[in-house]
Amino acid sequence: MIAHDIVIRPIITEKSMSGVLNKVYTFEVAKSANKIEIAKACEELFKVEVAKVNTVSVRGKFRRQGRNNGGYSKSWKKAIITLKENSKPIEFFEGMM
Repeated sequence: MIAHDIVIRPIITEKSMSGVLNKVYTFEVAKSANKIEIAKACEELFKVEVAKVNTVSVRGKFRRQGRNNGGYSKSWKKAIITLKENSKPIEFFEGMM
């Protein structure tokens, strides 16, 4: 897998944006990617140094469509990436603060 296949999109919520000042960033990642692959992909894409990676598998929620129809939204994987102290911040998130 290449880096663009591993890191799918940034997660932009109030809780995830509160960690930006401490160099903690949140991304949606490929379900099959492990922590080592995620760290290497972030270092390659954003030119930063990753200290640690935490992952969470998010279960799909039950969604109703009408009276009798229902189904589940897709399940996905979230990665919380902490950068090293001497690493530069990710510029994408800096424009949002």
